[in-house]
Amino acid sequence: MNRTVDVATSVAATLARLGGGLQVAALGRRPKQRLALYEFEACPYCRKVREALSALDLEATIYPCPKGGPRFRPEVERRGGKAQFPFLVDPNTGQELYESNDINTYLFDRYGDGRVPLLLRLGPLTDVSSMIASAWRPTSGARYTPARQPAKPLELYSFEASPFSRIVRERLCSLEIPYVLHNVAKGSPSRAAFIKRSGKMMVPYLVDPNTDTEMFESADIVAYLDRTYAKENA
Repeated sequence: MNRTVDVATSVAATLARLGGGLQVAALGRRPKQRLALYEFEACPYCRKVREALSALDLEATIYPCPKGGPRFRPEVERRGGKAQFPFLVDPNTGQELYESNDINTYLFDRYGDGRVPLLLRLGPLTDVSSMIASAWRPTSGARYTPARQPAKPLELYSFEASPFSRIVRERLCSLEIPYVLHNVAKGSPSRAAFIKRSGKMMVPYLVDPNTDTEMFESADIVAYLDRTYAKENA
């Protein structure tokens, strides 16, 4: 995809959701163990849960489940009984949940102040706007591209409303590469530690412990992922 079009359509997706996942909401208790989310980037219902994770400043291990993906879609079916997304696993409570609205209610009850933000509780309006956001990028982060799997999960500093972070998350999803998502939305208490590590407040920021690589810039990160992991480049 042309770079200008790529960025423009990602910005349009953010605008369709009125910046959902841009700002941290009221925070509650913090989980001792990292959450796990099985999802795929093009899914409008998965987007709602990613927005909640950003608003609650929660880290999660992301297991991408693009259509045709051989690894994590079957795992969700084994664990939950059906290949439906998003699927949240909380090792702190033993909860395993389908359904974006149920997941978000759980997350804000458990790790927030119990109040789901307005943008996420407008029922059909929330769903339609998330579908419109997906429509701007209908094939990005939707289908599996054969890839070599890293020995260790990658790490991505991101937040849901960032158009440039979306471009990287989509490629990680297509390649079915699991990663630790560090949310650093506006107002995040995690930003100070991130800036100390990276030197500036800029996302996306990728860390690959398999190659000792740390880098900014979405275009550079996507090129790196393709060069390092896509089988078509083997």
